[in-house]
Amino acid sequence: MSQYYNAKRVSNMYSSSDKAPFRISRSKIDLFMECPRCFYLDRKSGVGRPPGYPFSLNSAVDTLLKKEFDIHRAEKTTHPLMENYGIDAVPLQHKDINKWRDSLRGGIEYLDPNTNLLITGGIDDVWVNPEGELLIVDYKATSKNGEITLDAEWQDSYKRQMEIYQWLFKKNGFKVSPTGYFVYANGKTDREAFDGKLEFDVHIIPYTGDTSWIEPKLKEIKSVLDSENPPEESKDCDYCNYRTAVSSVE
Repeated sequence: MSQYYNAKRVSNMYSSSDKAPFRISRSKIDLFMECPRCFYLDRKSGVGRPPGYPFSLNSAVDTLLKKEFDIHRAEKTTHPLMENYGIDAVPLQHKDINKWRDSLRGGIEYLDPNTNLLITGGIDDVWVNPEGELLIVDYKATSKNGEITLDAEWQDSYKRQMEIYQWLFKKNGFKVSPTGYFVYANGKTDREAFDGKLEFDVHIIPYTGDTSWIEPKLKEIKSVLDSENPPEESKDCDYCNYRTAVSSVE
């Protein structure tokens, strides 16, 4: 099977005449927020952005954090890191936890009746507090000097990610706390030598989500999908600018 980028696919494309629910992942909502034109070309025309390189190190950190918190899930105990940050909760035990984590073959889903869009997302973890509220958790990995925060503009997508997960769980009938948590692993670079291992400082950053934007945005997405023409190019989109530059010299 070819490993090359499939520049023009013929499946998973939206058609206004199709009455079946159309699946929209959390990442595609974020694509719409970045550039409605790129979203339209991807979901309706079958021309997606070229993929980036996989972040294998981030995936390894993700996997190891899940294994670590799963130990406490099985034992119904609070992780020491949660205790250090004063978080009164334990990892949630639920029969669907592994399904919710599998964004490709499962995830948590909700069919929005106003748009017939099936919204999906794959979470990293869910904790539960003594009041029975679910705390949505996302793992992140980086390596930087200084304080770990959520203040950078590019981290707005992280916040939207958290809010979509919170919304999905609320729509599935769960009691969800507005406060979620980012478990942030920061690779240390101040060691004398590598010695075949990379050490991390792990931080927990709380974030209070606002899900009020999601349903109006889904209506916008539906309107764009039903349009016969793609939205205008975005001046802030590198992909739009590239395509414009190429077409000007062809």
